[in-house]
Amino acid sequence: MELLIALSIGVMVACGVYLVLRASTFPVVMGLTLLSYATNLFLFAMGRLAVGVPAIVRPDAPGYADPLPQALVLTAIVIAFGMTAFSIVLALKARGETGSDHVDGKEPEIGGKLP
Repeated sequence: MELLIALSIGVMVACGVYLVLRASTFPVVMGLTLLSYATNLFLFAMGRLAVGVPAIVRPDAPGYADPLPQALVLTAIVIAFGMTAFSIVLALKARGETGSDHVDGKEPEIGGKLP
């Protein structure tokens, strides 16, 4: 199970980095979203989630679930939502002002270099 989680986190990070390095704004936003999902999954995995055990330590409880990763992931979800909304608005504003979806604002020339 640990290998499956590690592989899924690795694939999500690799896809997120690949999309962030693209030259168009929509893949960059999707890459940032994938990176935030991978971070959330990583935080959950580090918390050793347990099923059917209380989140609060009691003297008679045989085990407990660590509430810190759950709180961190809830905070990360809110931050990722705000970051995604800001990135989309920024991309739309750049598209409106430059007329291009390219991250530099200039479309590359076919078969040539950018000026």
